[in-house]
Amino acid sequence: MQEEIRQLTEMGATIAQAKAALAKYKDVMQAAERIFDGQFDDVVEDDDGDVPMPSVSRNSMTSDEDDRPADNGSDSEPEEDGDDDFIDYDSDDGAPAIEARTKTDADPYARIFFSKDHREEIIEIEEEPETATVSIPGGETELLKILPQGEWMKGCPPPAGGEQSFLFAQYSQLSEGNCACPHGCGAAIPRQKSDFFSIFAEFASYIKHLRSIIQKTCSRCQSEFCFACGEPITDKVQRPGEAAPGDPLFHCADVQGVILGMGLYMLLDQMVQSQSASSPDSKSRNNKRRKTGKVLPKDADDDDDEVYHNVHGTGKRAKGGTGYAGDQKEDHTGQLEAEAAQTANDQALGNLLTELGVYLPSLHRKGTHPSDFLPHPTTLAHLRRRFNYLCSTLLRNDSLADISDRSVLYFKLLDWLETISSHETLASLMGQPIMTVSSVKSTITRKSPNNKPIRERTVIYEGSAGPRELLEAICIQAQAALKALEGNKTQELPPEELTEEQKRMTVDTKGKSKEGSMPSPADETQKLLNFCQRILNTAKAIDRSLRDTKGDAFVERLHASLPKISTTSSTNEGARVDPGTSEESTIKAYIDWATRVRFEYCDLTVPNPTPDNNDDAQNQVPHYKSYFNHEIRMLAASDLPKRSLAIAKELSILTSNLPIAWDSSIFLRIDETRVDVLKALITGPESTPYYNGCYLFDIFLGPSYNQMPPNVKYMTTNGGKSRFNPNLYADGKVCLSLLGTWSGPGWVAGKSTLLQVLVSIQSMILCEEPYLNEPGWATSGGTPQSQSYSANVRRMVVKTAMLGNLQNPPEPWADIIRTHFRLKAQSITEQLDQWLKLDDGKATLGDGAEMGHNPRTGAGASTNGFAADVAELKKALKELQTK
Repeated sequence: MQEEIRQLTEMGATIAQAKAALAKYKDVMQAAERIFDGQFDDVVEDDDGDVPMPSVSRNSMTSDEDDRPADNGSDSEPEEDGDDDFIDYDSDDGAPAIEARTKTDADPYARIFFSKDHREEIIEIEEEPETATVSIPGGETELLKILPQGEWMKGCPPPAGGEQSFLFAQYSQLSEGNCACPHGCGAAIPRQKSDFFSIFAEFASYIKHLRSIIQKTCSRCQSEFCFACGEPITDKVQRPGEAAPGDPLFHCADVQGVILGMGLYMLLDQMVQSQSASSPDSKSRNNKRRKTGKVLPKDADDDDDEVYHNVHGTGKRAKGGTGYAGDQKEDHTGQLEAEAAQTANDQALGNLLTELGVYLPSLHRKGTHPSDFLPHPTTLAHLRRRFNYLCSTLLRNDSLADISDRSVLYFKLLDWLETISSHETLASLMGQPIMTVSSVKSTITRKSPNNKPIRERTVIYEGSAGPRELLEAICIQAQAALKALEGNKTQELPPEELTEEQKRMTVDTKGKSKEGSMPSPADETQKLLNFCQRILNTAKAIDRSLRDTKGDAFVERLHASLPKISTTSSTNEGARVDPGTSEESTIKAYIDWATRVRFEYCDLTVPNPTPDNNDDAQNQVPHYKSYFNHEIRMLAASDLPKRSLAIAKELSILTSNLPIAWDSSIFLRIDETRVDVLKALITGPESTPYYNGCYLFDIFLGPSYNQMPPNVKYMTTNGGKSRFNPNLYADGKVCLSLLGTWSGPGWVAGKSTLLQVLVSIQSMILCEEPYLNEPGWATSGGTPQSQSYSANVRRMVVKTAMLGNLQNPPEPWADIIRTHFRLKAQSITEQLDQWLKLDDGKATLGDGAEMGHNPRTGAGASTNGFAADVAELKKALKELQTK
C-alpha cells in the first residue's frame, strides 16, 4: 500500500486522497484517474489520522476517462459494471447535471464521448509577462520573458474540475518557496519563476537550461535530489532518448508535466509567428523574435491571442467566392518565397514535435519511468488543451493536397497520435470532443497589486470534433484520392471503335510524343500515394491500440460517431431519418442527414444486355447512365496519370466541402469504378424562384482535366421542353464562364475546381432574379418583366423540379429527393401557399426568354395549371410524411 500511495503522491495527490482512492479502487491506475477527475477533492485528513470516504463529486467538465466500472464500496445491492453516476452534458443550461444511471441506460463512456453541444464558460486572466535574467549553459545570461500563471492555465475548466487546481498548484510549487533537502538536514534551495517558466527561443535551449538546474546537490549533506519534486535522485541507468545515464529530466512526473506544458506553448507560439509572418507590419518583428527569443516591445504579442483562440479559422484557406477566377493574369509575386517559408516553418515545427515527443508518456520506452505509467495530471491537461488545439488546427485543413505538401509536419503529428492512443491513461483523448473557443463574452482590464495591467475575460468554449474524428475526415479524403489514383481503366476498348483522335491521344499520353512538354507527375503521384497510405495506416494503428487499451466496446462507440462515406446509394438511409417535432429539430435532422449522404459512390453503369451475334459481353466496355456516355466509353482504355492526380485531389476536397444547409445543398454521386463519371444534385436556394427544387447535372471529367474545365450538362429540362434560366437551356447547355460557355472570367488551368463550378451554378445561376442573367436585361431588376419571368420559373419549378422529380425520381437520386421533400414538407407547403399568392395567372412558357417580347403567348405556351400542380404536390408531401 505504501508504494501505491507514494506513486499517487508523486503525481500530485495528497496522502489523504491517495488513501481514500486506494480504499475504493484497488487498482492504482483507476485510483489515479478518479483523483484526477476531482472525485476526491473534498477529502481531508481527520485529527486522528483517519481518512473519511468522500461523497462522489463529478464536476470536471472535460474529464479524461470514465470507462472503467467502479466498485460502489458497499456490500448491498452491488451495481453492474458502468452503473455509476455520470454527467449529463446535454442539460438545457449547458451545465453538467448529475444523474443516477439505471441499468437500462448505463453508458460507461458518457464522460468521454460527451455532447458536442456542451459549452464551458471560463474566466481567463492575462497579464503582461514578467522578465528575468536567466543563466544559460556556457556562462552567459539572457533577458527572457516568464510565462504568466494565467497563460499556464488558459483554457482549463473551473477549479472544481481539477485541472486548474493541479496547474495552479504546480506553477506555484515550481515558481516560489523553497525546495528542502529530502534527507532532513535542514538545507533548502529557493525556487523562482525563471527556473521552470522562462520562455526560450528554442526548445533545445530550454532543455539545456533544465538539465543545468534540475539536479541539485545539498550544501550540507552533499546528497543529490530533484529540484522539481524534492526527492532523491539515485537512478544512473541510461535509457533510449536520454542524453546521459540517469537523465534527471526523466526522474519525476512533475518535470514531465512542466516540459510538455512549456514545449507545447513554444510550439503553438511558433505556429502563431509563422501565421502572422505574412503581415508586412509584423514580419520583421516576428523574424527577430524567432531568431533571438529575447524580450520584445510591449505590443509584440498582441496578435498571438487572436490566432490561439481562432481555432475554427486557423488551418483553413479562405473560400474563393463563386468560382469566377477572372481573365486577368494571376499575380504570383512572392508565391515561391511563401512556399519556401511554409516549408521551413513546417520543418521547424516538425523538429520541435520530435524533440518534445521524447518526453511524451510512452509505455513502449525501454526501462522504467514512473511518469510514463502514471503521468502527472498537468500532463493530461496540457495534452487536452494545447495538443488538442494543434490537432484542431492542422487536421481541419480542407485540402489533402495541401496536407500532403506539408507531410514533414503531419507525419510528426501522426506519430504523436499513435503514441497517445497506445497509452491507457491518454487514449481517451482520441474520442473526446475538443473544446474550442466559440466567443469572448466579456473583457475587463484592471490593475494588479504591483500596478501592472491585467486583462480578465470570460471565454465561451464549445465541443467540437475530437482527434480521431478529425483524422477520419482526412482518411475519407485519402480513400477518395486512392480510388482515383487506382486508374480509370475498365475493359479494353475494341480497336475498331477507336477514332484516330482517340488513338493519338492514347499514344501521346504514354510520354513518347510529348517529350519536352509538361514534366511527368509520377513523383507527385507517388508522394500523394505514400501520404494517403500513411494516413490510413495511422488510423488503423490508433484503432488497434485503442482496442488493446480501452476494449472493443470503446472502439465501437468511437466509430459510431465518425463521419462516413457510403459506397452505394441503395441504403435508403433517408427513410430512417426522424425530423423531430420542432422546427429546430427538423433543421438539425436535415443537415445531419445531408452531411452524411452528400458524397457517395454508386454504380452508374447500365447493366449489360444479353449478347447478340455471339458477342462476348464480358469484353465490352459498359455503358453509363450519363449524357456523356460516349465520351466516357471512348476514354476507357486511356492511361492519363496527370488527369488521375488532378481528380484525386479534386475528390479529396469534395468529400467534406460540398456545401450543406437547410436553405440549399449540393449532393454528388461518383461511379464506383470510374471516378471521372459524376452526377450532381443542387437544391434551389432560399429567396429565389428555384427554392427547394432539385436540379440535376451530369458531369464528366474529360481527358484534359483539370487543364480544361469539366463537361457539365443540365438534366432537369422536362424532356427538353423547359428553359429554367437564361443560362440553363432546354437542351441542357450550362452557360457559365468557368465552363467556357459564356463570356467573362474563365477556367484557370490547374487552379480552378469542380467545386467552384458547382457553387457558381448554385449561387450565380440559381439566383434571386434570373431575368437579369439574360444579356441586355441586367439593369431591369424589379421590373414587371423580371417579376413575370420569376413567376414563370416558379411554375416550371413546381411542375418539374419538385413534382416531376418526386413522382419519378431519376437514378441515383430517389432516396435523396424523397428525404429532401419529406423532411422539408411543412416548410415547402408554406412556400407553395406563398407562391400561389405571387403567381400572375399567366400561361407557362417553356422558354421564359420569350417573355421579353410576348409575355402571354409563344411556343410551348399552355394553360397555367399552377394551382393544380401545387395541390398535387401538397398531396404527395402528405403521403411522404405518413410512410
